Amino acid sequence: MPRTPLIILAVVVVVLLVGAGSVVAYDSSRSDTIARGIHVGSVDIGGLSSHAARARLQRRLLTPLQAPIVVEAGAKTFRLSAREARIHANIEAMVATALERSREGGILARTWRSLTGGEVDARVTPEIQYSRAAVQRIVDRARVAVSRKARDAQVNYAPDSVSISPSSPGRTIDARRLRTNIEATLLSNGRSRTVFAPLETVHPKVTADELADKYPVVLTIDRGRFRLSLFKRLKRVKVYPIAVGRVGLETPAGLYTISTKAVNPAWHVPNSDWAGALAGKVIPGGAPDNPLKARWLGVYDGVGVHGTDARGSIGTNASHGCIRMLIEDVIKLYDQVPIGTPIFIH
Repeated sequence: MPRTPLIILAVVVVVLLVGAGSVVAYDSSRSDTIARGIHVGSVDIGGLSSHAARARLQRRLLTPLQAPIVVEAGAKTFRLSAREARIHANIEAMVATALERSREGGILARTWRSLTGGEVDARVTPEIQYSRAAVQRIVDRARVAVSRKARDAQVNYAPDSVSISPSSPGRTIDARRLRTNIEATLLSNGRSRTVFAPLETVHPKVTADELADKYPVVLTIDRGRFRLSLFKRLKRVKVYPIAVGRVGLETPAGLYTISTKAVNPAWHVPNSDWAGALAGKVIPGGAPDNPLKARWLGVYDGVGVHGTDARGSIGTNASHGCIRMLIEDVIKLYDQVPIGTPIFIH
C-alpha cells in the first residue's frame, strides 16, 4: 500500500482513538516498550520490551566481554580474565534510560510515532565498569617481563690492551599506550580480544665510537713486566720500560687519571722515615738531589710518572711508589698525555 493512504489511515485512527478516549490506554500499554531507533552502544534494542532488551544486552553486550584479554608482548603472552578485571555492567540502568528516552515528547507524539513506525534517534552509553588496578597490573607484568636495559659501551683495561665492550640497544613497552589499548579492547564487544604491546627501542647513551672519541689517550702500567703502554684511540702505539715501587712502597694498583703535569718539577719530600733528613722539605726542580727528572705526570697522592737518572733501576722494583722512566722517554711521553688521561695500573 502506498505511504500516503497509510498516513491518512493512521490519522483517522488517531482521531478515532482520541475521540474514544483510547489514546491514553494505548500509550500506557506501550510504557514497557522501547522506541524504535534506540541503541545501547552498538546494540539495537528498539521495539523490545524491557525484559527482552535486558536479555539482548546480556547476550550481545556483556557476554562477549567475558572472554579474556590476551596481551602479546614480543614472544611472551599475558592474560587478563573478566573475573580479574571485574567486568560488570548495569543493564537495569541502561534499559531504564532507554525507556525514559522512549517516553520523551507528548502523548500524541508518542502515539503518532508508534503508529507510523517512527524512530527515536538515541544512543545510550553502555555503563560498563572494570578494575583499573587489574589493567595496570597486566601492563606492569608485560613491561617488566619484556623490557631490557640498553647497555652502554665500556672500556676494558688490561696490562697490555685497552678494548671496548660494544653497546647494545634495549627495549621497553609504551605503558600508557598499552593501557589505553587494553581498556578499549576490554569494553569492545568485537571479535578480537588480543592486544599487541607497542615495543620501543631504548638506545644506549654511549656507543663504541663515542667512547673512542672520549678516550683519545690511555696509559697502562704492567708492574710485573715493568712497562708502560701508550694507547691512542684505544690502539697501542708505544711501550716504554719503567721501574715501579719496591716492596713495602708498592706502586698502587687501580684506575686513575693524570691529575697534574710539570716540567722540571720540584720535589715535595714526604714526611716518611725513608726520606731521612730531607723529610718535609721542598727540593727545587733541576737540583742534583731532586730525583724527579725532566717531567712529572701526577697520578695519586704523591705518586706519579717521572724521569730518572738512575738508569740502572729501570726494569726493577726500585722507587718509593712512583713510576720511573728514562729521561728521554718521559720527555717524549709528556706532550702526548693531557690532564685527565686515564692510567690503569696493574
